[in-house]
Amino acid sequence: MEHKLFDSERQVMQTLWTHGDLAARQIAVLLAGQVGWNKNTTYTVIKKCIQKGYIARQEPGFICHALLTHEQVQAQQAGELVDKLFDGSPSQLFASLLGSGRLDAGEIDKLRRLIDQKP
Repeated sequence: MEHKLFDSERQVMQTLWTHGDLAARQIAVLLAGQVGWNKNTTYTVIKKCIQKGYIARQEPGFICHALLTHEQVQAQQAGELVDKLFDGSPSQLFASLLGSGRLDAGEIDKLRRLIDQKP
């Protein structure tokens, strides 16, 4: 299943991934402080996420529960990135990261361990 999150939806989901289940009003308070949204903006985005099946609404209290995990979204979007920018080649992605200097020795070691652990 494809999970196309707009930046605004990602903000709401990130709040749930970080804090767990929250009332919509709590999400509105957090996002007002983080990104300056007003209550109506937050509720509109939450309702869109509910319609798309990303969030479940529980009563009483308009409690929001994330139906997607952060890892699910990361995996799908990483696949899209590889397909769109690297012609479907993960090795081209790694080569680009290595060439960019964004990976220090610790990150390279982590990647080696991940590869070695993969069946």
